[in-house]
Amino acid sequence: MNIFSRYLIRHLFIGYFAAALLLVPLFTLFDFISELEDVTTSYSWGQALLVVVYLVPRCLVNLSPFIALLGGIVGLGNMSKNMELTAIRCAGFSIFRIALVVLLSGVMFTASLAIIDEWIASPLQQQAQLRKDTALAESQDSDSDAKTIWGQQGDEFVRIDHLDKQGQPQGIEIFDYNSDLTLKNYLFAESATYGENNAWTLHNVKHTQWQGDRQSTSQQVTMPWVSIFNSNNLKQLQLSSESYSIPQLKNYIHYLKATEQPSMEYRSALWQKLGRPILVLAMVLLIIPFTFVNARETGMGNRLALGVIIGLVTYIIYQICINLGLIFSITPLIAVVIPPVLMLLASIALVYRFNQKK
Repeated sequence: MNIFSRYLIRHLFIGYFAAALLLVPLFTLFDFISELEDVTTSYSWGQALLVVVYLVPRCLVNLSPFIALLGGIVGLGNMSKNMELTAIRCAGFSIFRIALVVLLSGVMFTASLAIIDEWIASPLQQQAQLRKDTALAESQDSDSDAKTIWGQQGDEFVRIDHLDKQGQPQGIEIFDYNSDLTLKNYLFAESATYGENNAWTLHNVKHTQWQGDRQSTSQQVTMPWVSIFNSNNLKQLQLSSESYSIPQLKNYIHYLKATEQPSMEYRSALWQKLGRPILVLAMVLLIIPFTFVNARETGMGNRLALGVIIGLVTYIIYQICINLGLIFSITPLIAVVIPPVLMLLASIALVYRFNQKK
């Protein structure tokens, strides 16, 4: 790597850093305002602020395509304004060669983001969610619908309303079906305590059975039950798929497939670990057209405004593709990875076109 390449990369990373300093605090403020809606007597605004601080690395990762595009426009835009790019091109650098250096900076940027995502953002986001859930578990005003856990094993379906402050299940419903999909047994327990080897003890149980047209109901103070859940990972089941690391996603997808449960959401989250870096590289290459089209006539403000629009439209389209994939059960490789790949190919085509023209 020669001195010109290092100089370009340094200016690009200065731009990335500047864009991150602008975007991350702004979106973090929005997150804090949204988090204040959940503040109760047990979940104070100070705890909400701490949760938002924990989510800063996740915000950085999610905004990485925006940061790459806007930061690159700032970095190379300043060099173009100061005629430094012209001097570099006079030294023998073609647009294609500059694009390769820009792409190299993008690879370095995505590699650092992958490390942040896997070892910083995911653990901190999980801690934030667990802290919030623990605090809200003390409040009677909290909405427990978002904390509901569902599970299936064969013909047995289980619903856990929520976990209390100690992580014990509350409001357990067990549905046991016959092969013809008629309900055979229904259990409702107010709470449960963990035992060894997934052996739970259900408390205050109401048991309803059906045999043909006959229905019988009984109540028991306690009842043993072999749970389909691993109590060590029960809290993790309340976490959003976005907060899982790659090993956690793989393990949970394997568990869902083994118990014949839907795994599309988590497979999509796993493929997003690949799709987002490709999208970042596509945004990085878009810097070249922004820099070299009408370099003297177009001001920095206009370029940034256009960059914001393109970045926002790209983000919306990508989220639409992800959600359509979940709704219509489209293979995650197609719904999550193919759109960024197409965007990357379009960026490469634009770079090739500008290189031929100039």
